[in-house]
Amino acid sequence: MNERSSRSHSCLTVHVHGKNLISGGIIRGSMHLVDLAGSERADKTEATGDRLKEAQHINKSLSALGDVIASLAQKNAHVPYRNSKLTQLLQDALGGQAKTLMFVHISPEPDALGETLSTLKFAERVSTVELGAAKVNKDNTEVKDLKEQVLTLSFVL
Repeated sequence: MNERSSRSHSCLTVHVHGKNLISGGIIRGSMHLVDLAGSERADKTEATGDRLKEAQHINKSLSALGDVIASLAQKNAHVPYRNSKLTQLLQDALGGQAKTLMFVHISPEPDALGETLSTLKFAERVSTVELGAAKVNKDNTEVKDLKEQVLTLSFVL
């Protein structure tokens, strides 16, 4: 909402695959580094036109993330990952086989008190979520054999 804002979320995903050369076991994982655009009150910034639309989309995706967090915290059977591209992208990072760490940035400026309180409330909601123990994504021998069979069959066709 100002000349210093990026006006977008930034996501970088790193996928890692490792193979134990002795046992043949395969381990895989991914890491998402996400920088969320902050939500700012549109009436406070007096944004109009494209900037207002950008702010509305950002706030909508942050709201969807908040809904997912709330659903996970309540251990609901249905988690609304599909409500946003952001939550769809982060689904594997927010599920039961993930370790998730969140940092929040707040402003010390008195004018930003509303945004700071909103951010701290969101962080408090996030801190109540227990995803469970992370599991190692390891392919066992049977899965490895089946994958090799699929590769073999795909070459035959």
